[in-house]
Amino acid sequence: MRPGDAEVLEARIAAFEQQHPRVRVRSLYKETEELRSGLESAVLVGRGPDVVFGPSDVIGVYHTIGALRDLAEFFTAEELADFDPRAVVSLPAKESPDRDNLLMLGDRFGNHLALVYDRRRVPSAPKSTDELVALAEANTIDADSDGRPERYGLVWNYREPFFAVPFLTGYGAWVFADKREDGRPVPTLDTPESVAAYRFVSGLREKGLLPRSADYEGAASLFLEGKVAMLIDGDWSWQKYASAPGIDAAVAPLPVVSETGLPMAPMVAPRGYSLTVASAGAGRDAGVDLIRFLINEDSQRIALEEQRTVPSRLSVRAEARELNDPILTASLAQLEVGRLMPTDVELRVIWDSMRPHYQSLMAGRMTPEQAAAAMQAEAVSNIQRLLVPVAKDWSALPVKVMGVASLAALAIAAVWVAVRVTRDFSRNRLAYLFVAPSVALIFATVLFPLAYNIVLSFSNMSLSRFHDWEVVGVGNYADIFFGRQSGAFWGVLGKTIAWTVINVFFHVTLGVMLALALNGPIRGKPIYRLLLVIPWAVPAYITALTWRGMFDAEFGSASQLATAVNRWLPGFLQLPEVWLTEPGPAFAACIIANVWLGFPFMMIVALGGLQGIPQELYEAATIDRASRWQQFWNITVPMLRPVMLPAVTLGAVWTFNNLNIVWLVSNGGEPSDKTHILVSYVYKAVFNLYQYGYGAALSMVIFGMLLGFSMLFLSRTRATEGVT
Repeated sequence: MRPGDAEVLEARIAAFEQQHPRVRVRSLYKETEELRSGLESAVLVGRGPDVVFGPSDVIGVYHTIGALRDLAEFFTAEELADFDPRAVVSLPAKESPDRDNLLMLGDRFGNHLALVYDRRRVPSAPKSTDELVALAEANTIDADSDGRPERYGLVWNYREPFFAVPFLTGYGAWVFADKREDGRPVPTLDTPESVAAYRFVSGLREKGLLPRSADYEGAASLFLEGKVAMLIDGDWSWQKYASAPGIDAAVAPLPVVSETGLPMAPMVAPRGYSLTVASAGAGRDAGVDLIRFLINEDSQRIALEEQRTVPSRLSVRAEARELNDPILTASLAQLEVGRLMPTDVELRVIWDSMRPHYQSLMAGRMTPEQAAAAMQAEAVSNIQRLLVPVAKDWSALPVKVMGVASLAALAIAAVWVAVRVTRDFSRNRLAYLFVAPSVALIFATVLFPLAYNIVLSFSNMSLSRFHDWEVVGVGNYADIFFGRQSGAFWGVLGKTIAWTVINVFFHVTLGVMLALALNGPIRGKPIYRLLLVIPWAVPAYITALTWRGMFDAEFGSASQLATAVNRWLPGFLQLPEVWLTEPGPAFAACIIANVWLGFPFMMIVALGGLQGIPQELYEAATIDRASRWQQFWNITVPMLRPVMLPAVTLGAVWTFNNLNIVWLVSNGGEPSDKTHILVSYVYKAVFNLYQYGYGAALSMVIFGMLLGFSMLFLSRTRATEGVT
């Protein structure tokens, strides 16, 4: 939600409270993904907000997990007659598919894309794709002929397939078939029309009319800096471009595809209000009143006048056309040709299936035909994973028996401990009082979640079995090691091991070398020590995003440095100039960022160990004419060993589980999901495809591997013997 929209909403809530003095509304803002995961957790325990506001594309998920209440009993057909039918979101009732549940009432439309152009470069908006290409060619300028144009003709965020939808619709393609099977949508990502659309966009790249790499922020920055003549972006950003200094931005509907005569139609989606199942009694009635107030004509008219939002009420929209606002006029025109975004849960699978192959297409690693075929195959497979829970097998009963036996053993142990504590309590009362909060905290934050996760790992909990999940046996574990997802698991595991070994090697090597330097007779030790600790002191996400910016193909210093250095290097030693769109360089970029973050910890640990080594040992070695290398190998290394080995163990565990760096530097596993390590792979499995049981099993496998590694490593190296 834009800040201005939030201010309008808060003002309308205040007006509602004034009209209803006994009602107090507490608003809480969350990003769409945060809201989704938070609402899922709240529904599990029967709590949550009374009313939620958001886009319509998540309504299918909310409805599937039973998070929303039917609004049909509160709103009459007469009340809804003034609404654009696309803003009244209904889905078949779960208990009776022949009847629809009214799940959301939109007060506005948004999220639709349009063409933003710089009138200094493009006097008037193109009406067709032929004109679009001609303008893009005229505005792609490589003044110094170094192969890196100073200005491009066109850009959009070609990491996200959402931005490719207008090209698909312009060629007559769509993400789902018009006809549903068994009431469910069928993906249509591999059709002649979609291949033609992919061929068009990849042709733009091959002609050099697009920057080599552009995520959302990169595309926006290029346009704001005047380095791109035209940009495809959504309605949430248009005011920013229109008011930006140094450019003369205007907004226009996307052009018609010359080959087909069809308009490039973006997805359009209403935003609005839903009533959750957590609302009851007076809270429910107040929630209904609040929704009715926030979607009435006055609320929509105020939002239109102050924020230029596209109202869902047709009467207010007629007033919008009379305002003669150029951006609003373009938005209304684009809305008219836009295609309603589906609310089916399969849409998320469509995005996840398209994204890696679309990125490969835009990077030139796939042909349009290969990308379309791969998207379709992955979409069909992932929809199966999304909707069909793990089947119950023969192992369910033994697992349940073992679970009951484990609970019985724990109960016996708890009784035994309780008896001993009771007997000893009178003698050590104060000690038990001090320990009790820690025990309670450990139970609440470690033991109970771990036990719950173990149970989930043997269950079929998923989107379709969100409430009524059951223990089904070892199916999730079998799927990890031998099932249809085993190939991906073993590949990611190998990459995770390589990631851990490389990072820990450089952490320790650089850390010890710098510690030896700082422990020597050099001037300015405090300054050097402070400078070297800075990478560790800066928050990890800031460091990750900084490195991501440095590896950007257009703006990044690392990419520009590589381009400059490559002029002096032979072909076989050429450095990557585009880091984040190629799998190998992208993974290397993640490693470089993590090495930068990790070496200060090892340096501090090693420095502490070095300062604890008695100097008499070195003096005696010097008298015995031992060389520097002999002193290092026979004194420093053995004395550092008890200090460094536990640190190496900790470093390996932290690195193995380091989600932040991989996720932020590679933007969630990009390109094409080739930079995932196990923890990011688990995150994707759980939150993108709602495979809670499978994700829990994966997390237990990771836990087991790290526990086994730590115990084996510490045992074989006798790491703790020297410090006990």
